[in-house]
Amino acid sequence: MTNTDTKNGAPANLIKLYGKRDDALGYELRDFLKRSVVEFEWHELECDDDCARELGMKELENIRLPVVELIDGERLFSPTMKELASRLGLMANPSLREYDVSIYGAGPAGLSAAVYAASEGLRTVLIERGAVGGQAGTTSMIENYLGFPKGIAGADLAERARLQALKFGVEILMMREGVKAEFREGKIWVDLADGGSMVARSNICATGVDWRRLGLANEDRLLHSGVYYGAGASEAPLCKGENVYIVGGGNSAGQAVMHLADHAKKVTMLVRDDALATSMSSYLIDRIKEAPNVEVLYNSEVTELEGDETLGRLKIRKGEESESWADTSRLFVAIGGVPHTEWAKDTDIVRDRAGYLVTGPDLLKDGAMPPEWQQDRSPHFLETSVAGSFAAGDVRHRSVKRVATAVGEGAMAVTFVHQYLEETA
Repeated sequence: MTNTDTKNGAPANLIKLYGKRDDALGYELRDFLKRSVVEFEWHELECDDDCARELGMKELENIRLPVVELIDGERLFSPTMKELASRLGLMANPSLREYDVSIYGAGPAGLSAAVYAASEGLRTVLIERGAVGGQAGTTSMIENYLGFPKGIAGADLAERARLQALKFGVEILMMREGVKAEFREGKIWVDLADGGSMVARSNICATGVDWRRLGLANEDRLLHSGVYYGAGASEAPLCKGENVYIVGGGNSAGQAVMHLADHAKKVTMLVRDDALATSMSSYLIDRIKEAPNVEVLYNSEVTELEGDETLGRLKIRKGEESESWADTSRLFVAIGGVPHTEWAKDTDIVRDRAGYLVTGPDLLKDGAMPPEWQQDRSPHFLETSVAGSFAAGDVRHRSVKRVATAVGEGAMAVTFVHQYLEETA
């Protein structure tokens, strides 16, 4: 992403995005473009007159911010992400009536499963409700992934995997979401949010997790208008000269801290525990301690958010008694996630108390399988309580929350898909 204030000298081959600083839709579009590895130029506007001047338009009533100007000059006024994805050629419709395997979620696990499934001859469809990459796609830099000694941005890694999946013939349906699943006739039938449907002989759930929220008043109202979830990969360049805050003590929070520290005047990290070592890689801990513009407040949490149209300040509780207000226009929240498995509540798929999908040996209780399991055989390692339905990555019970592990599980799930399809052929 390139930041600029004028059109003079702007490269002709870049998409241009015009909008006001803390507009929620403007953030969503920036984030989508960044995660989709689409180069764009951000033009921050102060008022409608600025917009008219920038766009060379006289009729203010025809301007609805944010505005996306495509490479061919077409302008989209206040578009949805789905409309933008369609214009960029990222949308597709299913071409087959039935697939060998349908994969839900295009994070590391889902992308890995798609590449391996299609490369091994399976008719494969990958369904993603947003941009590819999952939570990993929002990470500014992954430094401990095998084969990238200099590190790689999460979005770049996801984009490489997407292109690799397309190379092998995977159909990728972006901006789609399954809202209801039914298992019958040895197949999975899924109703999509846009009214379509999907049928497959097997499926892999790699829907990952959604960011956990703080649960505070005003949080929803200020979402994307000063309150953000994740590492802030698209927002960091806009934080120049600012004091920003990050809540969280794990790797995601640590990566966000270091990325934002390259741009912001000061980064304050709020950690609920009394140390970082229990939940963060040592290399990140060392860098955070050495960064001159990073402050870590332990035993601290955010208790209140205030602001009119955008975030203005937050209240911090330190320990049991001490509370104070801090002025800031940006708060990044990276406190883990909750599994995206609501779609499974009306199925026979067993979930644990936290909502994660239970698979393989973990389905056993007191030496017996749950009543949902209707097969004579034992479930495969990554198979759920419904035969032919597998889970991989962060959505799985007792999964290891690492990119490499998710990629490995995605590939492993395809091995079990082959076995299942041979059994039911």
